[in-house]
Amino acid sequence: MMTGRAFGLIAAVTMPLASWAGSADAAGSFMPTGNSTSQPIGHYEFCKKLPIECKERTPVEAPIELTRQLWAEIIAVNNGVNTRIQPRTDLENYGVEEYWAYPDNGYGDCEDYALEKRRELMQKGVPAGDVLMTVVRQPNGDGHAVLTVHTSLGDYVLDNLEPRVLVWTDTKYQYLKRQSETNSGEWVSIRDDRSTTVAVGSVK
Repeated sequence: MMTGRAFGLIAAVTMPLASWAGSADAAGSFMPTGNSTSQPIGHYEFCKKLPIECKERTPVEAPIELTRQLWAEIIAVNNGVNTRIQPRTDLENYGVEEYWAYPDNGYGDCEDYALEKRRELMQKGVPAGDVLMTVVRQPNGDGHAVLTVHTSLGDYVLDNLEPRVLVWTDTKYQYLKRQSETNSGEWVSIRDDRSTTVAVGSVK
């Protein structure tokens, strides 16, 4: 998958009330998900190394409430990981083309950034079913991974290529699949019917 470093930083970990309220205007913007689909091979291998990653179960319930405090934590985690982790391809980092891992050595590519953000938000109390690894296609056709935070005000995307946390409909990607909200070892399709000029390309 493609790597990259966020090209800008958000100065503070909290947002002014007006900015937070502006994000809330996207209320109800949830990704329409479909049936079960194939698990990315990188995530499958990751779960073989760390089986607990595929055994997290979240009861079917309303998504986490997007409070000002949670929004500040989301911003802080996104900014912190994008700043701290240096971009490096899996081939450069591990000697293989596709390898999902926590970036504990300070380096990683897109899915490693997303995994670390997921881990840090869960450590802050966000349920596993509300922080979902997600596979997308970029406008140039390349595959990419981001983290979706499923909240009461919609689905927000944490991305190593974008310094802002955006509601999913405000991003440039075509959404393909993400982890199930109830079972971290299962993936579901995303019915992204928005008009798009995204080129056809492979996604791992």
